[in-house]
Amino acid sequence: MTVLDALYQVLDHQDRLLAFRSSCRSAVCGSCAMFINGRQRLACNTQVSTLGNEITVAPLPHLPVIRDLVVDLRPFFHKIEMIKPYFEGPEPYPEKEFLQSIKDRETIDTAIDCIDCAACYSACPMSWTNESYPGPAAFLKAARFINDTRDGTRAERLRLIGCENGVWRCHTVFNCADACPKKLNPTNFIQQLKRKTVRFKH
Repeated sequence: MTVLDALYQVLDHQDRLLAFRSSCRSAVCGSCAMFINGRQRLACNTQVSTLGNEITVAPLPHLPVIRDLVVDLRPFFHKIEMIKPYFEGPEPYPEKEFLQSIKDRETIDTAIDCIDCAACYSACPMSWTNESYPGPAAFLKAARFINDTRDGTRAERLRLIGCENGVWRCHTVFNCADACPKKLNPTNFIQQLKRKTVRFKH
Protein backbone atom coordinates (compact mmCIF):
# COMPACT_ATOMS: atom_id res chain seq x y z
CA MET A 1 0.00 0.00 0.00
CA THR A 2 1.24 3.48 -0.86
CA VAL A 3 0.47 6.67 1.00
CA LEU A 4 -1.81 7.61 -1.87
CA ASP A 5 -3.72 4.33 -1.44
CA ALA A 6 -4.08 5.13 2.26
CA LEU A 7 -5.40 8.60 1.49
CA TYR A 8 -8.02 7.14 -0.84
CA GLN A 9 -9.00 4.72 1.90
CA VAL A 10 -9.48 7.65 4.29
CA LEU A 11 -11.47 9.47 1.62
CA ASP A 12 -13.71 6.45 0.98
CA HIS A 13 -14.30 5.34 4.56
CA GLN A 14 -13.46 8.09 7.04
CA ASP A 15 -13.53 11.60 5.60
CA ARG A 16 -15.38 12.23 2.36
CA LEU A 17 -14.23 15.85 2.39
CA LEU A 18 -10.47 15.16 2.43
CA ALA A 19 -8.80 17.08 -0.40
CA PHE A 20 -5.60 16.03 -2.17
CA ARG A 21 -4.27 15.84 -5.71
CA SER A 22 -3.40 12.74 -7.70
CA SER A 23 -3.39 11.62 -11.30
CA CYS A 24 -1.00 9.12 -12.87
CA ARG A 25 -0.13 6.91 -9.84
CA SER A 26 3.15 6.22 -11.65
CA ALA A 27 5.44 9.01 -10.32
CA VAL A 28 5.47 10.91 -13.60
CA CYS A 29 2.89 13.68 -13.18
CA GLY A 30 4.10 15.15 -9.87
CA SER A 31 0.61 16.10 -8.70
CA CYS A 32 0.69 14.07 -5.47
CA ALA A 33 3.81 15.70 -3.98
CA MET A 34 3.31 16.13 -0.23
CA PHE A 35 5.26 16.50 3.02
CA ILE A 36 5.34 12.94 4.35
CA ASN A 37 7.13 12.15 7.60
CA GLY A 38 9.10 15.36 7.49
CA ARG A 39 10.24 15.43 3.87
CA GLN A 40 8.93 16.07 0.38
CA ARG A 41 7.78 12.85 -1.33
CA LEU A 42 5.35 11.58 -3.95
CA ALA A 43 2.42 9.88 -2.24
CA CYS A 44 1.95 7.48 -5.16
CA ASN A 45 5.35 5.80 -4.82
CA THR A 46 5.94 6.08 -1.08
CA GLN A 47 5.25 2.73 0.56
CA VAL A 48 3.44 2.83 3.88
CA SER A 49 5.53 -0.11 5.10
CA THR A 50 8.74 1.94 4.89
CA LEU A 51 7.53 4.79 7.09
CA GLY A 52 7.26 3.15 10.50
CA ASN A 53 4.32 3.00 12.91
CA GLU A 54 3.44 6.69 12.73
CA ILE A 55 2.84 8.50 9.46
CA THR A 56 2.31 12.24 9.18
CA VAL A 57 1.08 13.81 5.97
CA ALA A 58 1.02 17.55 5.35
CA PRO A 59 0.84 19.90 2.35
CA LEU A 60 4.07 21.05 0.71
CA PRO A 61 5.65 23.71 2.95
CA HIS A 62 6.05 27.33 1.88
CA LEU A 63 3.22 27.25 -0.65
CA PRO A 64 -0.25 28.71 0.04
CA VAL A 65 -2.66 26.01 1.21
CA ILE A 66 -5.98 25.88 -0.62
CA ARG A 67 -7.44 23.06 1.43
CA ASP A 68 -6.08 20.06 3.34
CA LEU A 69 -3.19 18.68 1.23
CA VAL A 70 -3.85 20.87 -1.82
CA VAL A 71 -1.48 23.83 -2.26
CA ASP A 72 -1.65 26.75 -4.68
CA LEU A 73 0.99 26.04 -7.33
CA ARG A 74 0.57 29.32 -9.16
CA PRO A 75 3.65 30.93 -7.51
CA PHE A 76 5.71 27.90 -8.53
CA PHE A 77 4.59 27.93 -12.17
CA HIS A 78 4.93 31.71 -12.35
CA LYS A 79 8.61 31.32 -11.45
CA ILE A 80 9.07 28.70 -14.18
CA GLU A 81 7.46 31.03 -16.72
CA MET A 82 10.10 33.63 -15.88
CA ILE A 83 12.79 31.66 -17.74
CA LYS A 84 10.69 30.95 -20.87
CA PRO A 85 10.42 27.14 -20.50
CA TYR A 86 9.68 26.35 -24.10
CA PHE A 87 11.60 25.58 -27.24
CA GLU A 88 12.40 28.41 -29.66
CA GLY A 89 14.23 27.19 -32.72
CA PRO A 90 16.67 29.42 -34.59
CA GLU A 91 15.43 30.93 -37.81
CA PRO A 92 15.30 30.12 -40.64
CA TYR A 93 13.54 26.91 -39.68
CA PRO A 94 14.61 23.74 -41.48
CA GLU A 95 12.18 22.27 -43.98
CA LYS A 96 11.76 18.94 -42.14
CA GLU A 97 13.15 18.81 -38.60
CA PHE A 98 15.80 20.08 -36.22
CA LEU A 99 18.55 17.46 -36.28
CA GLN A 100 20.47 16.63 -33.14
CA SER A 101 23.29 14.15 -32.60
CA ILE A 102 23.16 11.47 -29.91
CA LYS A 103 26.00 13.24 -28.11
CA ASP A 104 24.16 16.56 -28.11
CA ARG A 105 21.02 14.87 -26.84
CA GLU A 106 22.94 13.39 -23.91
CA THR A 107 23.53 16.88 -22.52
CA ILE A 108 19.81 17.28 -21.76
CA ASP A 109 18.89 13.67 -20.93
CA THR A 110 18.83 14.25 -17.17
CA ALA A 111 17.19 17.67 -17.07
CA ILE A 112 14.14 16.58 -19.06
CA ASP A 113 13.18 14.15 -16.28
CA CYS A 114 11.80 16.97 -14.10
CA ILE A 115 8.08 16.37 -13.45
CA ASP A 116 7.17 19.84 -12.07
CA CYS A 117 6.12 18.47 -8.68
CA ALA A 118 7.39 21.59 -6.82
CA ALA A 119 9.16 19.50 -4.17
CA CYS A 120 12.49 21.26 -4.78
CA TYR A 121 10.83 24.68 -4.76
CA SER A 122 9.17 23.84 -1.46
CA ALA A 123 12.52 22.83 0.05
CA CYS A 124 14.59 25.80 -1.20
CA PRO A 125 15.41 28.42 1.51
CA MET A 126 15.96 31.15 -1.07
CA SER A 127 12.55 30.50 -2.63
CA TRP A 128 11.00 30.99 0.82
CA THR A 129 12.50 34.44 1.29
CA ASN A 130 12.92 35.99 -2.16
CA GLU A 131 9.84 36.41 -4.32
CA SER A 132 11.98 37.32 -7.34
CA TYR A 133 14.12 34.18 -7.17
CA PRO A 134 13.00 31.69 -9.86
CA GLY A 135 13.90 28.62 -7.82
CA PRO A 136 15.63 25.29 -8.55
CA ALA A 137 12.99 23.84 -10.88
CA ALA A 138 13.05 26.96 -13.05
CA PHE A 139 16.84 26.87 -13.28
CA LEU A 140 16.71 23.18 -14.15
CA LYS A 141 14.36 24.06 -17.03
CA ALA A 142 16.68 26.87 -18.07
CA ALA A 143 19.64 24.50 -18.17
CA ARG A 144 17.62 22.06 -20.25
CA PHE A 145 17.00 24.66 -22.98
CA ILE A 146 20.36 26.43 -22.74
CA ASN A 147 22.10 23.09 -23.30
CA ASP A 148 19.80 22.13 -26.15
CA THR A 149 21.66 22.66 -29.42
CA ARG A 150 18.37 23.12 -31.28
CA ASP A 151 17.22 26.14 -29.25
CA GLY A 152 17.82 29.64 -30.55
CA THR A 153 17.40 31.78 -27.41
CA ARG A 154 20.44 30.75 -25.38
CA ALA A 155 21.69 34.32 -24.99
CA GLU A 156 18.31 35.60 -23.82
CA ARG A 157 17.97 32.87 -21.21
CA LEU A 158 21.49 33.48 -19.91
CA ARG A 159 20.58 37.13 -19.44
CA LEU A 160 17.41 36.14 -17.58
CA ILE A 161 19.18 33.86 -15.11
CA GLY A 162 22.37 35.93 -14.74
CA CYS A 163 20.58 38.91 -13.19
CA GLU A 164 20.65 40.10 -9.57
CA ASN A 165 18.05 37.58 -8.40
CA GLY A 166 19.20 34.77 -10.67
CA VAL A 167 21.52 31.80 -10.19
CA TRP A 168 23.95 33.74 -8.00
CA ARG A 169 21.35 33.84 -5.21
CA CYS A 170 21.62 30.06 -4.80
CA HIS A 171 23.32 29.29 -1.46
CA THR A 172 24.23 25.72 -2.50
CA VAL A 173 22.57 23.99 0.46
CA PHE A 174 21.40 21.04 -1.72
CA ASN A 175 17.90 20.97 -0.17
CA CYS A 176 16.48 20.75 -3.69
CA ALA A 177 18.56 17.69 -4.54
CA ASP A 178 17.54 15.99 -1.31
CA ALA A 179 13.85 16.71 -1.92
CA CYS A 180 13.65 15.68 -5.59
CA PRO A 181 11.65 12.43 -5.95
CA LYS A 182 13.26 11.78 -9.34
CA LYS A 183 16.79 11.94 -7.88
CA LEU A 184 17.75 14.99 -9.93
CA ASN A 185 20.27 17.51 -8.65
CA PRO A 186 19.21 21.08 -9.50
CA THR A 187 22.16 22.47 -7.52
CA ASN A 188 24.63 20.93 -9.96
CA PHE A 189 22.76 22.46 -12.88
CA ILE A 190 22.77 25.84 -11.13
CA GLN A 191 26.55 25.64 -10.75
CA GLN A 192 26.84 24.87 -14.47
CA LEU A 193 24.68 27.89 -15.23
CA LYS A 194 26.85 30.10 -13.04
CA ARG A 195 29.88 29.14 -15.12
CA LYS A 196 27.98 29.80 -18.34
CA THR A 197 26.82 33.26 -17.22
CA VAL A 198 30.42 34.20 -16.33
CA ARG A 199 31.62 33.24 -19.81
CA PHE A 200 28.62 34.82 -21.51
CA LYS A 201 29.22 38.18 -23.18
CA HIS A 202 26.19 40.44 -23.04
